[in-house]
Order: sequence, then C-alpha cells, then structure tokens
Amino acid sequence: MKVLIVDDEPLARRRLEILLREQPGIELTGAAADGTVAQRLIAELSPDVVLLDIKMPGLTGLEVLDAVKAKAAKANGEAAAPIVIFVTAFDRFALDAFDRAAFDYLLKPVEPARLAQALARARAALCEKAAAERTHELEEILRNLRSGPNPLGSHGPPAAADTGFEREIWIQERGGRTSLPVAAIDWVAAERDYVRIHAGARSFLVRLSIGALAGRLDPKLFLRIHRSSLVRADRIVRIRHAGGRGAVVLSTGAEIAVSRRHMGALKTLTRPV
Repeated sequence: MKVLIVDDEPLARRRLEILLREQPGIELTGAAADGTVAQRLIAELSPDVVLLDIKMPGLTGLEVLDAVKAKAAKANGEAAAPIVIFVTAFDRFALDAFDRAAFDYLLKPVEPARLAQALARARAALCEKAAAERTHELEEILRNLRSGPNPLGSHGPPAAADTGFEREIWIQERGGRTSLPVAAIDWVAAERDYVRIHAGARSFLVRLSIGALAGRLDPKLFLRIHRSSLVRADRIVRIRHAGGRGAVVLSTGAEIAVSRRHMGALKTLTRPV
C-alpha cells in the first residue's frame, strides 16, 4: 500500500516515516512540506493513502483534499482519488474534515496503534474497491459478449437485436453479485426505496425505485399496472373485476391489484372474465 506524507513540520514528517517503517506492507512513496507540492506528488506518484496535515502555510490540507477530489471527479470519478487520513494537532478541524469525506482523523502525536488501525481500515477499503472494480469489469465483459456478434457464426441462431433495454439485472447478494435474466422476472413490487423482484419461487430485494427499473425494461414486455407494481405481460393469464376493483392473475398463481389509472393498459391484452 503506497503512502504519501504531507506535513510542513520536519519532525512530524520524520516521526510518521519511522512509524510507517514499523507497519508491514507499507511503501513510503514520498513526503511533501506544503500543499502545492502535495498536489504534484499525488498526481505523479498515485499514492493509495495520503497522511495529510491540515494547518499548513499556503494551501491547507482541506484545500488540498478539495482540489484532489475535484480533479479525480473530472478524470475517472471520485473513486480515483487516494484515501486521505488527516494528521493534525488540532481537533477543531474534525467536523470540516469529515464534511469533506475524509477517511480518518489522527491527532498528534500519533500513537502507533492508532496509525496501525487507520492503515488497516484503509487497506480493507482498498481491497473492497478493487473487488468491486473487478466485478464491474466482469459484468461489462458479460454484457459485451451477450450483445456482440453471434458466437455460433452463420450456423447458429441469430443474435438478439439490441433494443437498448436491460436483458439482465445484477443482484447484490451476500458474498457477491448474481445476474438475473430479465426473461425470468414475473413481476415487481415497490417497497419504499427498494423493489422486490419476483422470479419463479425466488424474490430479490434491490435498492432501486420502481420507476427507475421500469425505465430500464422493455415496455412491450412489462406493464405498469399500479404505482407500486410492474408485471411481465406474457405471465398474465387472467384479469379479474370485483366491486370496482381489478386484479391480474399470473401463471405463477400470484394475484396483483390493478389501479383504475392503469386498467386501460390491459385492454389490449384480453377481455376480462
């Protein structure tokens, strides 16, 4: 894990260098005595972690963090910015630091155990970020393979046309992410800030609004029958009317209420019974 020290006090820099040498798996990439040099070294050395003093002449540590995050956001997204651990003698800056999403905040003189704890948390965060990046890369590869030219050549069935709508939904589960084919979805129910996707005997809770999900699914295949319900049209086997209320029955046996506002969408499917 590459670490950069930024502090205008030579003794403070020296103490951090000594403490870092005692930490396993740490590579000290450099040190800066002011914010301007710090910005240049962060750009040149790409450290994983920056131990950053706050009160310095010229640019403060808070200003350095703002500049680094702004630059990262313009380039590759904020995730490209290094982890920043503030190291300062003044606790009055803590609120400003955490308002800027600082990773941690150490008070001078830094205790070895406290530094080790902060670095361990930083390492875990970097590992988690790397795992997420690998997952997204694999997802993108799968999407490209599924939407690319027919791998079977002229002797196989033609590849499906790209409609611009999702053909799979990635579900976050304990221990990883699972691809759920859109073709397997029977219906969707809104649950506050989430949606519950029903597919056969299973259901999946996904942090997404039902409106956002509906925009990603082909409206020729999925019907909005209620502000909190979305169903796959070819799963509907019956439409009920009782007491001025409507409902659809799916091939799975599920019965879902239909609002009056959305009843017109069903008239093109079949006559109610």
